[in-house]
Amino acid sequence: MTTKSVLTTIGAKPLPEGTHTCWSCGSMRAAHFCESCGKVQPPAPVDYFTFFGLPPKLNVDVAALEKDFYELSRRLHPDLNARAGSREQEWSLEQSSMLNDAYRTLRDPIKRTEYLLHLEGVALEEQSKSATEQARATGEIKKQFVPPDLLEEVFELNMQLEELRMNKKMGEEDPALTAEIGKHKLALEAKHEALLQELETYWTVWDNLIDRNHGSKAPAEERAKITAKMVDVLNRRNYIRNLVRDVNAALED
Repeated sequence: MTTKSVLTTIGAKPLPEGTHTCWSCGSMRAAHFCESCGKVQPPAPVDYFTFFGLPPKLNVDVAALEKDFYELSRRLHPDLNARAGSREQEWSLEQSSMLNDAYRTLRDPIKRTEYLLHLEGVALEEQSKSATEQARATGEIKKQFVPPDLLEEVFELNMQLEELRMNKKMGEEDPALTAEIGKHKLALEAKHEALLQELETYWTVWDNLIDRNHGSKAPAEERAKITAKMVDVLNRRNYIRNLVRDVNAALED
């Protein structure tokens, strides 16, 4: 079951005290603008889920999220507040910036998961391309996470890739070797997709926990068990993604 956005309510976290009324007319306001006078309100220090009126759950109705995004974009766009005072213009820019960041994060299933883990204080193993480039520039050793179930396959694949690179340097071709590497690539891509499906099962487990315990009241120990499983899946998936990227680079060189 997906979670739908409700723009006029606040989900997991309430707005801070003192921000429930409009600064301009004093009426009770919606989260981002006043329902009575339409004035943009000061940005509240909330997370991306709360910004869209969502609880901290991972099965999200992306179509509803998109609809809310465009509605809010029209109401918060800086051009609509071009004639307003400098304070309102600044609030409009800040609200619009957070809206865009929140939407880009929550609409993407992997970014959404990583963001929730971030809110839970969990860090992923660094597998990014930027980390690789930084390690090369500084001479540091990049932190690597090699899934245990892939150790043997990765060792064999790396040997084949090294052989392929040597052949290319010498101007030689080995169609059988290239075909074998291609098979490894297809198998890795299949595992990459399967891990997304595995991750989705943990979304449901997480969402059920949130429902049973009214959001942030869920026991920390139970939350930690589920987030640890999601981290493991994401680390394995990221490693495979980067491995496939390396294979593609070797085949294209």
